[in-house]
Amino acid sequence: MLLAVLASLAVFFLDSRLDYFKPVRSVLSTVVYPLQATASMPSNFVDWVGEFFQDREQLREQITVLNASNKLQSLRLQKMQALERENMRLRELLGSSFRLQERVQVAELLTVDLDPFSQQVIIDKGENFGVYVGQPVLDAHGVMGQVTETSYLSSRVVLLTDPSHSIPVQINRNGLRAVVTGRGLGETLKMDFLPHNADVRAGDQLVTSGLGGRFPVGYPVGKVVSVEFPQGKAFADIKVAPAANLSTSRELMLVLPGEKIRTEPTVDTPAASEATATVSPAASEASSTLSDSNGEDNAGEPADGNE
Repeated sequence: MLLAVLASLAVFFLDSRLDYFKPVRSVLSTVVYPLQATASMPSNFVDWVGEFFQDREQLREQITVLNASNKLQSLRLQKMQALERENMRLRELLGSSFRLQERVQVAELLTVDLDPFSQQVIIDKGENFGVYVGQPVLDAHGVMGQVTETSYLSSRVVLLTDPSHSIPVQINRNGLRAVVTGRGLGETLKMDFLPHNADVRAGDQLVTSGLGGRFPVGYPVGKVVSVEFPQGKAFADIKVAPAANLSTSRELMLVLPGEKIRTEPTVDTPAASEATATVSPAASEASSTLSDSNGEDNAGEPADGNE
């Protein structure tokens, strides 16, 4: 017994001080590895089976959440340049800052109107989710249109390319305001009522101006692709390519400024009361909130009015 203890202490000393048994440990580790791998196989197999048969609905929910988050982040990135320029103008004029608040709810496109003279689509969100007439609709790249008709389970959206639809915009480069109107299927948008001396260039980015109280300020609308000055006409002929993918986007975003988005349908929600309760915040929250040096709240003044 004493000899065994002394031998153990000697081996321990040689291994700790001189690293004498390192090759032996390496060989033993190699020999024992298959046993370790075999012992861990049952638990690894159980984990693999659990991941393989993970609930399908849970996976779909995760994908939906990730897609919604991705689209929202993409949209906010598109707005960044416009917000920076607007912030600079407000600081120069008023010496204070502003903030914008927007919430979005993801909807899916159900059907497309087959009428060639009407650019409208149907989405799968209606009054049960608080959708209201005039609500802005966007995709991950920019403005698509606005809601024109609602039912309890679905809504009708008119696209930017519809000839009856116009939207107030401003040029991101210089803040020049104008109106953009649709021209029909497969056509570019047109910018109306700008004289020949207007400071408009090909490549200018257009964003929503906030006028009219429906679209919040700074959302991408499109890019100027050509500027012509026809002889004998009072206004320039300006063509605009939409920023949104109007013909390919299937997942849309409904903007609801200043309101908490409902993720589940309501049970008893009258259409008239929902529309009334939702439109008012949409118009007020589209305005940027300004706070002067005395701490007074000027949230009711739109950014365009201050400018």
